[in-house]
Amino acid sequence: MNDLSSPLAVVDMGSNSFRLLVGRVYSTRADGDEVRQVVPLDALREPVRLAAGLTPEQHLDAAARRRGVAALRRFGDRLRGFAPEQVRAVATNTLRVARNASAFLAEAEHALGFPIEVIAGREEARLIYVGASYDAPPVAGQRLVVDIGGGSTELIIGTGHEPGPMESLYMGCVSHSRRFFAQGQVDARAFHEAEYAARQELASVAGQFRELGWEQALGSSGTARALAELIHVNALGGGSPQTIDRAGLHALKALLIEAGHAGRTTLKGLKPDRVPVLPGGLAIMIAVFDELGVETMQVTDGGLRLGVLYDLLGRHSHHDVREVTTRQFMQKYGVDVAHAQRVRRLALAVHEQSVALDEGAADHALLGWTCALHEIGLLVSRTGYHRHSAYIAENADMPGFSRTDQTRLATLLLGQTGKLGKLANGERPIDWAMLFALRLAVVLNRPRHPVVAPVPQVRADVENLHIEVRLPPAWSEANPLAAYMLSAEAEEWQRIGWSYVISAD
Repeated sequence: MNDLSSPLAVVDMGSNSFRLLVGRVYSTRADGDEVRQVVPLDALREPVRLAAGLTPEQHLDAAARRRGVAALRRFGDRLRGFAPEQVRAVATNTLRVARNASAFLAEAEHALGFPIEVIAGREEARLIYVGASYDAPPVAGQRLVVDIGGGSTELIIGTGHEPGPMESLYMGCVSHSRRFFAQGQVDARAFHEAEYAARQELASVAGQFRELGWEQALGSSGTARALAELIHVNALGGGSPQTIDRAGLHALKALLIEAGHAGRTTLKGLKPDRVPVLPGGLAIMIAVFDELGVETMQVTDGGLRLGVLYDLLGRHSHHDVREVTTRQFMQKYGVDVAHAQRVRRLALAVHEQSVALDEGAADHALLGWTCALHEIGLLVSRTGYHRHSAYIAENADMPGFSRTDQTRLATLLLGQTGKLGKLANGERPIDWAMLFALRLAVVLNRPRHPVVAPVPQVRADVENLHIEVRLPPAWSEANPLAAYMLSAEAEEWQRIGWSYVISAD
């Protein structure tokens, strides 16, 4: 086994716990092929219980924010010396719904020292499946993966390492415990209501999942691991330490009801930080077994964190899921591939003159995907196609892209043409260098000639709101349509306070 690279690290800002996983990539040979494997080296866990800090108005309270920032500061200390490309930090359901998420994320990024991405529910599900599939033993046929987090529950059916149908449901061990088991009080009626509510959430997807079927059911969350351990060490079921069965779940439920409070049970192996969230997690798992018809479930240590590590490995190995997603969207929305490639080449060439690649590699990649997708809205309507493109990019499920990625992508697509005033109001953060490169490439390729437009010499001084574009001599005479549109483009930038100088050398 050969060590291939520096360590990679993932920070998982879950609704119940914050976790850090550090792994290293190793290479082995199997049947003559190179196989890359992520081997975990170190792990940290902080029981932040972020979802418990959500107020009825969906604001994170000050105490939860302090707990989160303190945990991330400790993670940042462990990650000192890691380069940005070695680390990926992701946030899940609580920061998807918190109305003051942006303010907390600013504090959190400062404490951690790395950018944080809020990922959509189905993207979370995809990454969970990838991680679980790499950790679990191979199986012939399909597998079901269930992840009960603090604020959401993900269900995925897939084959091998490829996920199929994915769902993210708005219920988790923290939110369900707060809703049905206030202050830890447990009784039969509360359990009935909690299970019924969970079954209602599951009802919309259960039919499809049962029809597809599976050969192996996996539980990948801390809730699943805790339930398996409690069932085993208290001799409540008939399986192995890594197995959850129906009998064990109901025996555990009976003991909790008998105790009347999660904190008063005599259960062996129950960790203090698991006490407040155990009833809600158990009720959801029982509902999963009932609605989906699960009899036994194996617990895996793989899940979101391992999935993010493998996704990060793919980005380092030129197997970026976002590139695959982009190609799929181009096909789905009937994009003129040749034209998109011409726009992409020109925009990237312009951007290279504005931003050093070693400083803006991530932006360079995002700009490339933006160019590839800039006309997906044409399938809806030519009128306002840029608005349709932006809407699709912001609201579609795009595997590999975080919510932050999709928001930036949508902002660029919205700004690719038309008035700049719609972006200059400050509601969305704008990367002006990227937007300048995109708009210039769209303008110069407006005639849609099958030849590549010349790459102008440019200078984009964002700090001083100044743009210079130098084109070859006689270019205007040879390209009257593009020249006219470039002149209009300069006027548009000038309307929002920029100077935009066009010259021919």
